[in-house]
Amino acid sequence: MNLRRQDFLFVLTMAAAVALPASGQSAPNAAAIPDFSGFWAHPTLGFGPPLSGPGPVRNKSRLPSGAGNFDQLVGDYTNPILKPEAAEIVKQRGEISLSGRAFPDPDNQCLQNPVPYIFWNFDIQLLQQRDKVTIIYEHDEDFRQVRLNRPHPANVIPSVHGDSVGHYEGDTLIIDTVGVKLGPYRMLDRFGTPYSQALHVVERYRLIDYEAAKAAEDLAEKEWMRVGDNIDRTYRGKGVQLEFTVEDKGVFTMPWTATMTYLRAARTAWEERICAENVQHYYEAQYYSDKDAHIPTAEKPDF
Repeated sequence: MNLRRQDFLFVLTMAAAVALPASGQSAPNAAAIPDFSGFWAHPTLGFGPPLSGPGPVRNKSRLPSGAGNFDQLVGDYTNPILKPEAAEIVKQRGEISLSGRAFPDPDNQCLQNPVPYIFWNFDIQLLQQRDKVTIIYEHDEDFRQVRLNRPHPANVIPSVHGDSVGHYEGDTLIIDTVGVKLGPYRMLDRFGTPYSQALHVVERYRLIDYEAAKAAEDLAEKEWMRVGDNIDRTYRGKGVQLEFTVEDKGVFTMPWTATMTYLRAARTAWEERICAENVQHYYEAQYYSDKDAHIPTAEKPDF
């Protein structure tokens, strides 16, 4: 009996320890935290329109339907959000696309995708834990980890995904990201819009009713024609809307916002998707504008 009683007290002690918030932190009400668990999907390659205010660079090349032509990525370099140097880069990359070739980008070079470029991923999964949120993306099963209720370190070490911290505010998960690393072929959208070390991205995730999510996806498809469609079309529950704000004084004249809206994914397990196995023929055809562009390789495997 004494042994059983000691075991019971030990369990109670451990449960109390888990329930206590970290020093200096207030634990959010678990009942108030929105449930983003599961697999979510959207069907387009680019950013959706802003809810209000200035939006992202759009495609100057249009299809007869009026949607952007994703086979010709010609960014509108006249968008007033762009500083002259950034506008020139977008213009040059649009000219490459019009020539029938492609400029190297993080996706076609099988590189990790920086924030916010990574938002193009059709499928995502959010894992909510006590002290962090992990977001898994379809592209090579890449992932980000967001520390909850913590500040950025005094000296952020740049990384491809940047340093991300978050917190819940009512029904919204807010993620703040800085320190996104620069490097070859890194850009923040499909049009090759550059970014600087001053890039600052704030994401706001919230659940919205099905009707609002469906309307937002329909609106996004007027700009980016449907490509990947892993959405469960029988689903009528809530969707997830990501509204994100981009600031970068080195590139943009003002902050701007865009959206990505998700519904439940039809597939409920990750499929293996290895980027490097699907692009070799492009190099053989000299498809990319940079002759030195090539996916990362090694003389021998690292396992």
